[in-house]
Amino acid sequence: MDLSKYFKKSELIPVIVQDVDTKKVLMLGYTNEEAFKNTLETKTVWFYSRSRNKLWNKGETSGNFLFVREIYGDCDDDTILILATPKGPTCHTGRESCFFNEIYKEN
Repeated sequence: MDLSKYFKKSELIPVIVQDVDTKKVLMLGYTNEEAFKNTLETKTVWFYSRSRNKLWNKGETSGNFLFVREIYGDCDDDTILILATPKGPTCHTGRESCFFNEIYKEN
């Protein structure tokens, strides 16, 4: 599979990860071509850390891996959606999702 089309606009592209069963958005990270290849090969989600300038396999230190079930590209070939089965909480805070800070909610 030629992955280069996803990296024509930028070396790093966003990756949205959703729980395959609940469809809850678990996190957003960034990938480069090498991390994306690692994700496809290992079937666990890999990112490129912009702050540490290195590849990282989600769960490598915590054990809370994200196991890939499905992968989709968006219509512009510049964002990836991964449906995964999480092993444990996804957020480094110990929460299920990184999206827990409510900003607005219609009543």
